[in-house]
Amino acid sequence: MFNKLKQFKDLRNKAKTLQNALALEAVEYEKHGVKAAMNGNMEITQLSISPEVNQDKLQNILTEVINETIKRAQKIMAKKVQEMGGLEGFN
Repeated sequence: MFNKLKQFKDLRNKAKTLQNALALEAVEYEKHGVKAAMNGNMEITQLSISPEVNQDKLQNILTEVINETIKRAQKIMAKKVQEMGGLEGFN
């Protein structure tokens, strides 16, 4: 029983370490005057819209920029997980 508790504690510590490392990562993407920034924990840290952005196209541009920012953050997360030894402890 104590072995399982130790494994759980080790796994929790590894997850916390990974989460802290990811929080330090950042990605930005800009297109058509809309810019989004996101950290490795998938939190948007900045969203800016140029006044010149065509308001009729704003929704589509925002969707595209946010989705691309998420994809880029996911790539960073995958790389960081791999650098930290992969997910063998998370099985």
